[in-house]
Amino acid sequence: MSLKRLKWLYPGMFIKRWITLAVFGILMISMGFVIVIFERSSENKSIAGIIIILGILCVIVGVKRILKSFMLVLSPDPERSENSLVEKMFEKRILEKGPKIVVIGGGTGLSTLLTGLKQRTSNITAIVTVADDGGSSGRLREEFGVLPPGDIRNCLVALSDSEDLLGPLFQFRFTEGTGLHGHNFGNLFITALSRVTGDFNLAIKESSKVLAIRGNVFPATLEKVQLVARRKDGKETVGECKIRDEKGSPIDKLFLVPDYCKATQESVEAIRQADAIVLGPGSLYTSVMPNLLIKGIQKEIIKSKALKIYICNVMTEAGETDDYSVSDHVRAIVGHTMPGVVNCCIANVTPVPRFLYEKYEKEEKFPVKLDENDKRWLEQEKIKLVEANIAGTKEFVRHDPVKLSDIIMEIISEGKKR
Repeated sequence: MSLKRLKWLYPGMFIKRWITLAVFGILMISMGFVIVIFERSSENKSIAGIIIILGILCVIVGVKRILKSFMLVLSPDPERSENSLVEKMFEKRILEKGPKIVVIGGGTGLSTLLTGLKQRTSNITAIVTVADDGGSSGRLREEFGVLPPGDIRNCLVALSDSEDLLGPLFQFRFTEGTGLHGHNFGNLFITALSRVTGDFNLAIKESSKVLAIRGNVFPATLEKVQLVARRKDGKETVGECKIRDEKGSPIDKLFLVPDYCKATQESVEAIRQADAIVLGPGSLYTSVMPNLLIKGIQKEIIKSKALKIYICNVMTEAGETDDYSVSDHVRAIVGHTMPGVVNCCIANVTPVPRFLYEKYEKEEKFPVKLDENDKRWLEQEKIKLVEANIAGTKEFVRHDPVKLSDIIMEIISEGKKR
């Protein structure tokens, strides 16, 4: 026996007594069964039954106290640690059997969906746009030459299975300080880690370990890309932030500079192994589309035999999708890629309350229309339409993560039956 193994028997380990109790319980159970088998007297068999029950209790108490001794070392809060252990077992045994889902997009829409999906499967891969050039991400991109970490940070936090404090810490935004004002701690953490490791992708992987995420998060590309929108009046708008904020002529064509950027290998492999590929939810032109403009990703999605689901937005976005219907969203995706990139579309049918309608009307945002013309066009293109109540309408109009993940799992389940 090695010296390392003998450490289990050192004084003060608070484990020998419970191992002894568990072993004693096993001996009592064995002795009780021997009496039952060889003794004919009913009185002796009754005594044997009591011995077996006491033995079982000794084993239960011993094993439970051994586990508690381990948990006291691993966590200062044993009750919380015990709950974490149960969660980990649930994740490992149940969630790992869930379907392999690749979710492609960016912004708050993607992170919202991930919070719901992680309760149904741990086989999740989020492929995230790196075209963001606004806010904290834009400043870090410009000052340090790193890829924008904001959308990636949101996805990491959404998939996090760590202690409660880490998520809010990564989302903490500095409101003071000349240099720190407006920055998120998570953005700074990923940026610093990318400098330490010399690799942005490795920084994301290490951040994933810190947050103990369920699944994986990968950038769509590791190249520094810029999003450009050509509008119908011929004007070009350069930069994701300007495209989102400028209101002018409708967008006619969207493209990346450089045009032939390379997809990350991890993203390509995830798409190849996927049971389902989900596009969105999120801003059509600034969150979902930039990923599809990367040739390697687009090519693999079209080649894939997985179910390809597009989650249509609940509300239109001023300057991006004014007056767009459900079919207009899908047309834009197909028009920028190829037929076959979508074979199922989820559209919201939850009515928007009047007080929220008036609130969004001031921002020139309206519910995305779905009429008979949309349905006919989708049917003609052999794209299955799923109408569902997937919007939350309490304070804001946005996708409900639980309802949305339930619908996605139902669609995947039906697809497998076929």
